[in-house]
Amino acid sequence: MLIAWTTLSTREAGERLAQSVIEQRLATCVQTEGPVVSHFRWEGKIDRAEEFRLTFKCLPEQLPALERYVLAHHPYETPEWIVVQAERVSEKYLSWARKDVHSPPL
Repeated sequence: MLIAWTTLSTREAGERLAQSVIEQRLATCVQTEGPVVSHFRWEGKIDRAEEFRLTFKCLPEQLPALERYVLAHHPYETPEWIVVQAERVSEKYLSWARKDVHSPPL
């Protein structure tokens, strides 16, 4: 299983993206957290922003389409997109994820 993150400027934008990703079966689960406060350097200046973090849980076969979709629909010029492999996933959760991905759409 893979875990991916991005941030958006509003809860509403995050909820819309999460909903469309799940509807299209591009991820097994998407969690919205926040607000979180991000501190970063942008165009040579130190900046701070309240953002909402989306955490995507997906299987390797979902990742290419998920990444394309998120980056194509993300409002930021340079969106955060970080993907890591989960070191451990319970067999029950992984079975549920596999079943969800391979089930026909509703």
